[in-house]
Formats: sequence, C-alpha cells, structure tokens
Amino acid sequence: MLWLKILAGITVLFALFCLTRLGVRIDLGDIVSADVTFGFLHFRVAPSKAEKKKPKEETMKKEPKDLTKTLKKIQSPTLKDLKTAYQILWPPSERALRRFGRGIRVHPLTMSLTLAGKNDPAGAAEAYGDICAVMWAVMPPLEELIDIPKPSLHVGVDFDAADLRVRGQVGVSLRIGTLLAMGFDLLIPGIRWFIKFQKAHKQDEPKPDQKAETPPAAA
Repeated sequence: MLWLKILAGITVLFALFCLTRLGVRIDLGDIVSADVTFGFLHFRVAPSKAEKKKPKEETMKKEPKDLTKTLKKIQSPTLKDLKTAYQILWPPSERALRRFGRGIRVHPLTMSLTLAGKNDPAGAAEAYGDICAVMWAVMPPLEELIDIPKPSLHVGVDFDAADLRVRGQVGVSLRIGTLLAMGFDLLIPGIRWFIKFQKAHKQDEPKPDQKAETPPAAA
C-alpha cells in the first residue's frame, strides 16, 4: 500500500536524521565566535561573514556585532544560582549520561577563568574555592560518563583586575537522537531551575517608571 511506503520512507529519514552528528564549537576571547556542524555541513554563526566584510567606513560608524554583546544582555547566574542548578540538574543529568553519555564527545575543552579580585578580594578568593570544589567534584565522574579527551581547565584570581576574564575553546558533538533522548530526560528539571532563576532575579532591574527623586534644594 502507498501509505505503508510513505510511512517506511518517513521512518528511514527519521532514523538517518537521528544518526546525524551535530556539533558546536565556541571560542572564548575578546570576541566570542561560534561554529555549528551538521553532518558534513559547517556554519559560522557568530560573528557572521557579512559583518566581517563591511566596508571600513561602516565599520567606523558601527562596530560589528558578536556574541560578546549578546551575552552581556543576558542575566548572569550568580554562584548561588549555579549551586541550585547543580542540585536540580545533576541527578537527572547523571542518569541520562549513564544511558547516552558515550555518544557525546567534548573536544576541545580548554578553559581559563580568571576572577577579578580588585573590588572584592575576599569574595573573589571565596568564589575561587567554590569553583575549584565544584570543578573537581564534577569533572572526574563526567569524564567517566562521556568522551572528553585531554581536558585543560584553569581557574585563577587576579587581585589587580576589575573584570572577569574567560579564555578557551569548547567543542561538543553528538548524534541528534542522543540529543533528543537526553532533552526529554532533562526537560522538566531544566524548566524547574529556569523558573526559580527567573523568580530570583525578577526584581534585579528597576522598572522604567521608578526613578529616584532628587531632594529639593535647601532654602
């Protein structure tokens, strides 16, 4: 029957789609760039080629966009948020990785994180200890669950710096079927953490109509 042939064709196409490998590579530096691979196809998603080929006059008027500006607009999670994310997401993530983890490859994984300690040396030192504790607690079991050849991670504190510095390269590749399966396992815990994150930072930015009133001048 025709409908059986159509169903068989859809099934074969879906199976091939699930077996296709999807990869993402992010380079962190002064400019954040990202590349995506889909099977044999390769795409540069940020910064785009069109932005790179702008004339010099336009470049002087308007700087090229890159992921760095986009990331600055996103609410950065605090250390407390990261701890909550670990408590909520790690148990289901570990279960999902035990089932599908060997189909995930993380290469390269080179990361250098330098905390700024100029404004708050004690806070930077405390954050350094917490990040190192989390890193050494997570990385050994993670390396057993997924394929991470030759990871290189470094965390430091610069007490003369006022801004956080992040440098490195991160590449992740996996089959789309593996991604879909893990996504279903992590969907509900991920939504729970996102709702808590949004509630915790809902009042961080003041509303536009709430402006500070200037005190009247003294007579």
